[in-house]
Amino acid sequence: MNEIAFRFLRRCFAPDETIALLLRRQTANAPMQRIVRLEHVMEPRYMAWLSHENNRGGNNIYVAANPLRAATRKRTKESIASIRHLYLDIDTDGDARLCALQASDLVPPPTSIVSTSQGKYQVLWRVEGFDFVRQEQTLKLLTIAFGGDPACTDCNRVLRVPGFLNRKYDPAYRVTVEYPDDSIWTPDDFRLDAGAVDAMPFAQEAHSRKQPGKHSNSESDWAWVSHELAHGKDPVKLTRELASHRSDKPNPLYYAQRTVDVASARLWLIEGIRIDDVITMLESRRRFEIPAALCSARAREIATTAQRLIVRRKSA
Repeated sequence: MNEIAFRFLRRCFAPDETIALLLRRQTANAPMQRIVRLEHVMEPRYMAWLSHENNRGGNNIYVAANPLRAATRKRTKESIASIRHLYLDIDTDGDARLCALQASDLVPPPTSIVSTSQGKYQVLWRVEGFDFVRQEQTLKLLTIAFGGDPACTDCNRVLRVPGFLNRKYDPAYRVTVEYPDDSIWTPDDFRLDAGAVDAMPFAQEAHSRKQPGKHSNSESDWAWVSHELAHGKDPVKLTRELASHRSDKPNPLYYAQRTVDVASARLWLIEGIRIDDVITMLESRRRFEIPAALCSARAREIATTAQRLIVRRKSA
């Protein structure tokens, strides 16, 4: 029996739940889909059949991220019974983006990280309390913030099942999984408001890829703030100016604070200031504007983000 797949599916779903499995061959026009109860999939004969289809039949094995209604025979949005997972498909600069996600205080630790091929990942959070609208909104913000695949934001999305081979490659790649955390998260654990996302470097990169040769407003803001700070502009005044210029943002002040602070941290690190001192300086700057409980964690995350920016710039 494929123990890795068995454990993954058992962690994701309850035995009496209905799930959708997809078997897709690279050269086939139409995939095979099976709507079955998990307890049936867990039987040795069924797992052996999946392994046979994967190894000899050349099929890739996928599972829908959310359980289906018991009586359904389709994997449509209307067939989804409840929201079980949030997920992020990272297929570009995977290691750097995964590192950024794990260092961020805006999202909780993932429940599962599936390595689908070299440098490509599917990140899952086990959740409760999400309706369909809230899930889709959060999936889109996750994609923008951490550079995920924008096509993977539907509630009926399928994910690769670890333990099986990814037959897209030659030689085939064995899909693996790690489990960083066993918690079940709620909407309050994801602090991905639009203002925070727009100020993140990966959000800017994603926008620039969509419009080659064009600079987004956020990129222009970043260049202007960096220039002003380098020439001695007072960061408090700069924050107020940027916030007043970007009234189109859902939270202009938050956006301005983060943009100015990431740019400041980057400048300090380039000047040779130790990261611990950068964190202290960021805390001191915002201690009267941001609640104390968040100020320290925020400063650490911003300093780490600035450090990654410098590393990527050197390696580019």
